[in-house]
Amino acid sequence: MNGPSLLSILDLAAAQTAGDPPAYLKFLPLVAMAVIFYFLILRPQMQRQKTLQQKIATMKKGDQVVTAGGLIAKVLKVDENTVDLEIAQGVKVRAIKSTIGEILPPGGNPVAND
Repeated sequence: MNGPSLLSILDLAAAQTAGDPPAYLKFLPLVAMAVIFYFLILRPQMQRQKTLQQKIATMKKGDQVVTAGGLIAKVLKVDENTVDLEIAQGVKVRAIKSTIGEILPPGGNPVAND
């Protein structure tokens, strides 16, 4: 035979892998980072978005809202997909519900974000 024998190839492969850690240990840091990313960033954001959607679903006439553009307005009428807002005395606009950024609590300023 001109090439290396099967036994010498197996011996060489065994010698190279004897000191290597198992393959799953190489991916453990990536899995850990993905879990940390999920619990510190993705999950809280999804919870905030869910609570905002619930607030928007219960929005009613007379509520004060902040639009995504930063306008503070009073709700005049709520439709299925749109909201009629009064941003100043006699100035009325129609906005899409999904552009509402926050619903202010009754009686004043929004609670500070924690």
